[in-house]
Amino acid sequence: MPTHRSSKPLMVLTLMALASAGTLLAGPAGTGPWARITEDDDTIKIETGQLEAVIPKKNPKQWMTGIAKGSFLDKGTGFREAGDGLCIVDWIMEPGSDAAWQEQGAKTVRYLYNNDKHGKRAKRIIEGPQLCHRMKPVQPEVIRGKDFVAVRTTYRYQHAAPGYNAGSRWTQLLVFPKGKRYFFSMDRIDSVNDSDEMFLRIDMPGCVRHQRGETFSEIYLSYLGGPGGLRIPPSEFYDVFPPDEKFNYRRDTHEMPEHFIRAYRLRDPKTGKQGPWLAGITLDPSVVYEAWCNQRPGIVIFIEEIGGWPVKAGESFSAAFIVGYFDSIAEMHAVNDRYKGHRALGADGSGWRLEKQTP
Repeated sequence: MPTHRSSKPLMVLTLMALASAGTLLAGPAGTGPWARITEDDDTIKIETGQLEAVIPKKNPKQWMTGIAKGSFLDKGTGFREAGDGLCIVDWIMEPGSDAAWQEQGAKTVRYLYNNDKHGKRAKRIIEGPQLCHRMKPVQPEVIRGKDFVAVRTTYRYQHAAPGYNAGSRWTQLLVFPKGKRYFFSMDRIDSVNDSDEMFLRIDMPGCVRHQRGETFSEIYLSYLGGPGGLRIPPSEFYDVFPPDEKFNYRRDTHEMPEHFIRAYRLRDPKTGKQGPWLAGITLDPSVVYEAWCNQRPGIVIFIEEIGGWPVKAGESFSAAFIVGYFDSIAEMHAVNDRYKGHRALGADGSGWRLEKQTP
């Protein structure tokens, strides 16, 4: 019969084997692991008792930022997100036409508008590329604490419009707290340019792939339709329509809402079984410049633009979010109320924290 002393070398060997396989365990000493982080050359996988999620490092076949397509799993129900991933990031932009830039041959920052895809409002790209499609491989930082796991990814934009500089830094921080079906996220821009109205375009929470609503039973937008928000059936998304035709929000034309929640209720496309809500909650509604929920062929788009203020080179702006699974709209609002008013997120070995302003 082995003694307690003789079991220690076996434990050490086991931990060494896990480390060599790229697996780290998170949890306070003596209580056992509550989360597992598995890392290889392409991805970082987070597993907790409630969730699974994959953060891409390099992936030529799928979008690169945020949570990888089909990887966000609600373990309690077995449902996954129904789009192309979560917390997807595009360009740094400002209002106005880029026609003069195109005459100079600036193809890498071209933006087409006045169409069903982008709507009629004139906007242009300050810095690119569109990160979700064109970002080069990254090496995210994994941060572990007693009751959380976090992943921080940074990238500098490679292209700039004429008269602007390339090199603004994008930072995305994802924090997975122990015992939750949701995570916190932040997108931050440290700018190397001046702009009178700079904003960052993101997908929040993410798009929804479908044909005739078979993957979702309802969409909820808290900031439209009055105090109770707007609940939209799938039939509204059977036909293509542009961003500014319906379900559009603009800071300059709408009253500031108390909550800014965008969610869809999952549905099993084979059985029709109802699943949980998957929501993206913007914790400070004042950061939203414009947001829309429109239909492109085969996909509902949840675009959100954050910022839209004067920015000088050397300054920063950010937004903080909660993204995850909920059993009801009331639960989303309750969680929102607990954390509302924050724009930034931080994490290090001592803990994680929400912040009111971008540091």
